[in-house]
Formats: sequence, structure tokens, C-alpha cells
Amino acid sequence: MTERETLELYEKTGALMHGHFRLTSGLHSDVYLQSALVLQYPEHAARLGAALAEPFRELAAQTVLAPAIGGILVAHEVARALGVRALFSEREDGVMRLRRGFGLTLGERCLVVEDVITTGGSTREVVRCVEQSGGVVVGVGSLIDRSGGAAGFAVRRVALATVTATNWPPEDCPMCKAGSQAIKPGSRS
Repeated sequence: MTERETLELYEKTGALMHGHFRLTSGLHSDVYLQSALVLQYPEHAARLGAALAEPFRELAAQTVLAPAIGGILVAHEVARALGVRALFSEREDGVMRLRRGFGLTLGERCLVVEDVITTGGSTREVVRCVEQSGGVVVGVGSLIDRSGGAAGFAVRRVALATVTATNWPPEDCPMCKAGSQAIKPGSRS
């Protein structure tokens, strides 16, 4: 699956939006990606998951993990394509943890995936969670990279597409200065 095909799926389903948005990171942006709108279609989710799994196939991951909630479907579809299990982590008392009876064995090879990486913060939290749970992170993948490659990791990192968007701290946002109100279309406010 090419970068163009990935972005076309996002556009076709309304998952790629233009306007004035407040991101989960707190930054403001002129572009917002709502992956749930593309992942709601099982055929799109399966296709994206299989495409993201392919560059990691030779790493022999035993488990695919993602942060809840946005990465759950991505982890599930990547894991399905690799023939391994899928887990998700959740924040508990401000810390990303494995809950719901999930666990890792010592040295378990894990692939961490996400729908969209902007700063890489949530993904780094999942990486720490894996390491603290005894697992070994063998790669990091995302459907979309909003960081322009700036969100670095110590392991192989792959994104199906890169979206160039301008981000500003709220106090520097030109749209705010022009009187526009940022909106947060995602699941967290």
C-alpha cells in the first residue's frame, strides 16, 4: 500500500481534516487526523494493518501493542496480519500500564503501533510500559507520521504515510490570534 493510497483512504472517509484544531499534545494545528473514521470500515482497517505489518514481518514479533484507544484497532489488524496476539495499554494514575489481565513474558518480542504519531509521547509511554513489563520492543509503526520524522525511537520505525501539518503552541497560534477557536474532534478533550 503506497503513501498516496493511505492518504486517499483517509480523505475518502473524512479522516483527514483541515481547519483549526487542538491536538492531544496540546499543540494547535491546521490539520487533524481522525483515524476512527477510516478504521470503522473493516476492509480499510485490514488493508492498513496488513500494510503496516509487512515491513516488520522479519522481526519475529510475538505481540503487537498500542495505546488505548486510538491504537487498539491498529494493533489488532497488524497482529492479525502477523499471526500474533494484540494488546493495548491504558493510563492508570497518569502512567501507561497493561491492565485487564494482560501481561508479557520476560524477553517477549513486541511491536508497538499507533494510528498517528505527532510528538511520539504516547508511543514512548507504551515502549516504557513494554520494557517495564519485561518485554523487548523490536519496532515502532504508525499509520500516519505527523512528526515529519522528528519523533525518533531507538528501534526500526515505519509509517505508511507522512502528513505535513503546521503545529503551534497555543500562545503562538496565528489562527487563535485571528480570533478563531480551536476545536478538538478526537475522543479526548
